Amino acid sequence: MTRREFIRAVLGTAVTGSWPLVANAEQAGSLKRVGLLMLYTEGDPTGSARLKSLQQSLGKLGWADGSNVNIEVRWGGADTERIRRFARELVAGQPDVIVTTSTPTTAAAQRETRSIPIVFTVVSDPIGQGFVEDLARPGGNITGFTNFEPSMAGKWLALLKEIDPRIVRSAGLFNPDTAPDGGAFFYRPFEAAAQALAIAPLVTPVRSNADIDSAITAVAREPGAGLVVMADSFMAAHRARIIELAASNRVPAIYPFYVAPAEGGLLSYGPSVEELFHQVAPYVDRILRGAKPSELPVQAPIKFELAVNLGTAKRLGLDVPATLLARADAVFE
Repeated sequence: MTRREFIRAVLGTAVTGSWPLVANAEQAGSLKRVGLLMLYTEGDPTGSARLKSLQQSLGKLGWADGSNVNIEVRWGGADTERIRRFARELVAGQPDVIVTTSTPTTAAAQRETRSIPIVFTVVSDPIGQGFVEDLARPGGNITGFTNFEPSMAGKWLALLKEIDPRIVRSAGLFNPDTAPDGGAFFYRPFEAAAQALAIAPLVTPVRSNADIDSAITAVAREPGAGLVVMADSFMAAHRARIIELAASNRVPAIYPFYVAPAEGGLLSYGPSVEELFHQVAPYVDRILRGAKPSELPVQAPIKFELAVNLGTAKRLGLDVPATLLARADAVFE
């Protein structure tokens, strides 16, 4: 074997670290690297679908995973320590850009780097969390896409009252460790809306499955109870348990997650997160081509979707108003 053949063989087989090496120096120079820190656990159908959305959107912009870009995915789940460890791993690999998928994943990535560009999605309060200085001019290495404004909490409560006019008290379920501003971001407008609707608001912080069980059981003890599930990553990760307990305790509940009614939840209102993942791709594309996050304004969703599960409504003894059905984007049986 000649010296040239030996070097060519070594370059063709060497692998170091978590970022794969490519076959030759020319390809190595052109291969961009994207780190993706997912809130979901590996194998979660929703997380897998959203990863696919991002990959497809990048593909339409000319970025093929494994060809001219390498997407390194980490699945953090709802485990804060795991998310922080994976953030350190991704930053150590020095990618060209990191995509984060929640407030906790964005905070973890920001903790590890103030230089590598970060594009977030599904973050409600990027200014309050200290991710950006201003929505129009982010000012640092982070930009992205928000999912909710604080006023949305009032909309959730109004929709819950519309589908069940008997509601006179409602819990607002949130995790103060993962909710924006410790829960105050949504809870202040929730209380204001409750007063306007003659509903008694119940402050209901939870941090575990046991807390969720106790909270929903407690709110169900008296008639006229409802449940507003606030938007935070803990609620998203534990939505199956919440849906199950709301059903078994016969508590009407509204969710910020579009997938909830498809999984048995009564009602949901929020942006299409899949669409948010599609929107991330153009920002990743622009950064890979030289743009700076500070030059890309934070964007808010322009469309919100209403979904209702008629089967769940029937089991709760509710007649869904025709006016609500007419506005629904999706109806599940």
